[in-house]
Amino acid sequence: MQTNLLITCGIAFVAVMVLLSLLGGVIRLLTALFPDHSPEADPVLMGAIDKAVGEAFPGSRVTRIELKKEG
Repeated sequence: MQTNLLITCGIAFVAVMVLLSLLGGVIRLLTALFPDHSPEADPVLMGAIDKAVGEAFPGSRVTRIELKKEG
């Protein structure tokens, strides 16, 4: 292989890794600034609801949860 090709591939690899790292940082920042407060975001709550529904109605499963605000 030619040396120029190896250098070009190495530079491209490093550039892609840097871009992916930056995108990962942006995603982490956005999720910290705008956290998900939906009930589906809490795995403990979802497990409890799934277990309760499974005990009340054997063989069933939870497919969607909707919050109803009154008032």
